[in-house]
Amino acid sequence: MSDHDDFHFEPIKGLPEELPKDEHILWQGAPDPGRLAREALGLRWVAGYFVLLTLWRIGVSTADAPLGVAVLHGVPFIVAGLVACAIIYGIAYVQAKSTVYTLTNKRVAMRIGAALTMTLNIPYTWIGTAKLELKKSGHGTLAFETIGETRLSYLMTWPHVRPWYMSRTQPALRCIPNAGDVAEIFAEAAETRISTPQISRTETPDGNAVAAE
Repeated sequence: MSDHDDFHFEPIKGLPEELPKDEHILWQGAPDPGRLAREALGLRWVAGYFVLLTLWRIGVSTADAPLGVAVLHGVPFIVAGLVACAIIYGIAYVQAKSTVYTLTNKRVAMRIGAALTMTLNIPYTWIGTAKLELKKSGHGTLAFETIGETRLSYLMTWPHVRPWYMSRTQPALRCIPNAGDVAEIFAEAAETRISTPQISRTETPDGNAVAAE
């Protein structure tokens, strides 16, 4: 197996540049490939479709042939279904392998994309609300509703979005393990960040003016 790392250029895993001195990583993770295949790529729907197609073909064949022969007529549909499901899982695996979700004390960072990789940086001050969809297994999706003029492309960020929210795309940490714990980390960090006054300096002729944000 090759040890080649396509992201060796990153100074920090999942981030395009070094963090400022006052920023640090609180959590990093990635989607679970199997759950991403089922929940984002419709693996179960595709598998169910081929099951129904196979049963239909066998049922039609039994009208003109013995059951054993009719079952053989359904084999090509079974093979096609397995190939389709394998392709979907492969896509999900590659997506998950190339994804790194990061929570710092200041922002959510998402390195996403298999063929065209990009990193989204979403400061906590851009996030209005967050929604957690939690499964019994502990896996879940944490979606962020941004505020202000922030706009993201649904197609460019899929499947790392909340499904079907296209007019106002909500970036999301999809199918992550221990989603409840991650949501708590996010909530604490965001609350701390938003409640901390941010100071920026603007120069005036005498060089002494300070403006508070």
